[in-house]
Order: sequence, then structure tokens, then C-alpha cells
Amino acid sequence: MTSVLIVDDAPAVRDNLRRLVTGLPGVASVSLASSGDEAIARCTAERPDLVLLDVRMPGMNGLECARRLLHFDPAVRIVMLTAGDDPQAVATAVANGAAGYISKDATRLEMGLAIHHVGGGDRPHDPPPPQFRLSERETQVLAGMSRGMSNGEIGRELYLSEDTIKTHARRLFRKLRASDRAQAVAVGLRAGLIS
Repeated sequence: MTSVLIVDDAPAVRDNLRRLVTGLPGVASVSLASSGDEAIARCTAERPDLVLLDVRMPGMNGLECARRLLHFDPAVRIVMLTAGDDPQAVATAVANGAAGYISKDATRLEMGLAIHHVGGGDRPHDPPPPQFRLSERETQVLAGMSRGMSNGEIGRELYLSEDTIKTHARRLFRKLRASDRAQAVAVGLRAGLIS
């Protein structure tokens, strides 16, 4: 059974997530925190198995909070909560040890699958990063994605059409086995392809 801590500065989001998570199969308890500082205090006292952590919070943001929580307890599983508008922050958090990310407006089924996937058991040992062979252009496109640039902006920087950038993006997604930009950037950061 998994104990869950939900961390978000918006009361409505916290309440909605608590209703979503409470009663899911495998969830033993749900507690709430409204800030990074409160999350650290609750984690110290309660030692939850899983932390659902908002990326954007006033004061200590989700990235810094995740870094401190993992430093305090490397076994804690952290899933970043995102509104979908900050892929770089999510990718950085995942590259630095967060187990994954999920949208704040996820369905009960999606949340249940995420908790089941990352919430229980011992954290697996990270395998050695696989060797990826990206072309120079694919690496440049990935670097642009990591800076939050659109396909059009990357194209203008590299003097290429947006369609060409989309082709390079599709290829690098396939090579990195990534389904979206945030996952591609996270894999790239982990594998040392970008910094």
C-alpha cells in the first residue's frame, strides 16, 4: 500500500487531486502540503512513498523541492504535476531523479496507473544510460527544445524550415524512444546529449 503526499499551492487543485487519489487501489493514505517548505516538513515526519509535486509554486518551486526531498530520502518517488506549460522544468526534474510527470487534469484512471507504476516497491537501480546516436542537427533541435523554443523558433535559429525541424524532431523522438518533447529532453539530459 502506498502513502501519497500531494503538494500544490492552489487549494482547489489540492482538493481535486485528493478526491482523485483517495480510494484508488493500493493507496493507503493521502496527505496535503501547500508549499515546498511544508512538503519537506511532512516528508520528514511522515515518510510518504510517493509525492505528487507541483512544478510551479511561489517561494520554493517544485524543482528545488524535488531536489531537497531526494537528497533527504533518495527512495522517495516524486511525480511532477504539470499544467503542460513548462516542459523544460519537468524534463529537468525527471533528469534529476523524479520518477515522472502527470497532468493536473489527469483522469482517475490515468492517476491510478501513474501511482501503480511508480508508487510501490523499491526504486529500481538505474541502468547505465543507453548509447544514442543523434545527428548534429537532431542534437541541435533537442537543445532548442530544452530551451523551450518552438519548432518555428528552432528553424529560424538553424536557418531551416519548420517542416524540416519537425522531421528532425520525429527522428530524434524515435531514436530516444520518447513520446513528447519533455520526455525527449529528459532522456537527452540523462544521457548527456545536452546539458
